[in-house]
Amino acid sequence: MSLSFKIHHRSSSCLARLGVVATPHGSFQTPAFMPVGTRGTVRGLFPATVAAIGAEIILGNTYHLMLRPGADLVERLGGLHEFSGWTGPMLTDSGGYQAYSLAATNRISENGVIFKSIIDGREVELTPERATAIQNQLGADIIMAFDDCPPSVDPELGPVTQPRLKTAAIRDAAMPIAPGPRRKRIYDHADRLKLANERTVRWLERCKLEHIRLDGPSQRSLFGIVQGGTDLAQRDWSAERICNIDLPGYAIGGVAVGEQSGDIARVVRHTAPLMPIDKPRYLMGVGYERDLLAAVRAGIDMFDCVLPTRNGRNANAFTSKGQIRLRNAQYEGDSGPLEQGCDCPACSPTGLIGNSLASKSGLPFSRAYIRHLFFAKEMLGPILVSMHNLRHFQRFMEDMRRTVTTDDWNGFIARWPVAIESATLPSPLVDS
Repeated sequence: MSLSFKIHHRSSSCLARLGVVATPHGSFQTPAFMPVGTRGTVRGLFPATVAAIGAEIILGNTYHLMLRPGADLVERLGGLHEFSGWTGPMLTDSGGYQAYSLAATNRISENGVIFKSIIDGREVELTPERATAIQNQLGADIIMAFDDCPPSVDPELGPVTQPRLKTAAIRDAAMPIAPGPRRKRIYDHADRLKLANERTVRWLERCKLEHIRLDGPSQRSLFGIVQGGTDLAQRDWSAERICNIDLPGYAIGGVAVGEQSGDIARVVRHTAPLMPIDKPRYLMGVGYERDLLAAVRAGIDMFDCVLPTRNGRNANAFTSKGQIRLRNAQYEGDSGPLEQGCDCPACSPTGLIGNSLASKSGLPFSRAYIRHLFFAKEMLGPILVSMHNLRHFQRFMEDMRRTVTTDDWNGFIARWPVAIESATLPSPLVDS
């Protein structure tokens, strides 16, 4: 098998563990935060910069790379590593999340999902077999199974962040129609979770067969995905069946898709211990510091999220005490760095990466200057804040890895008060 996972230390007070995942393109330490390079690049940053900031593995996306530039071209030019210039470990998502996030414009059936391309509007079909084949062409070290990701909570009752579901999309997903006093309700959330769970298992079996047919296991590692929304019984059902399919690693999907932070922690604390103890556990799409801390303490090893770069492009900088929104007038004359003590290129130009990205004086870029860059629509603003945010999350994970060995979680919270919300959550039981 092309992936190995070794646990070097376990916390004595929770389920957190310190480990190393080895892949054909090198190793990465866990718990790990993976920057998202959806279209083959972490937006605005050189691959060497992303590595220097501390990232050891990055993520790409099958759906977007399938549309542009196309898997055939990437394969012909040496695979995604050579094509993008990233030489370290790489993971690709399968496109299953896009089936959820673009639910208003796609059609889902037992065979797969028919998307309307976000580039030219043409219809594109993604099946478990095609998602697996494309990821093998892209050449990532870890590839994800194509799954059916349902809304975590009932869209008619949950937060406004849930995507709108069109009648056709629900009909094609075989959703029941339940009559109401004045109208027909076309969505039954319990039935949708059940269908998604069953379909995700069937699709995983198809992904694995295609992966074996392509001789993928000799080069790439296929991970399965546990679904179930916020329904713990459905999580039990899914975890048992997904984890009974022998794979190099497993993920928790369908979280951070509209539910509250407390629900994320509750689902992760319940689900993580159900997954094999000797294989990597990946929490998809998370997230904020409070969620990362709660998940690491529950035994999760891998994370990814677009927040550092997306917020960076929107002038929102992460700090140990919370985000600062640089467009606010209070920062117009602020001569301080984004965060005192941070060693990123924006806060310490002569530190982490060195003079290649430094200001001439070697002084930190001030909040006032970076704010000016955004109002002047200069690209350096988003670049500086994206670098800072990525380094913030790598520093957060580095400190968390140290804390796994010391078990000084109160000290960790004191250094990272932004994660204080998760400190009040019940601690998971220690591994048996």
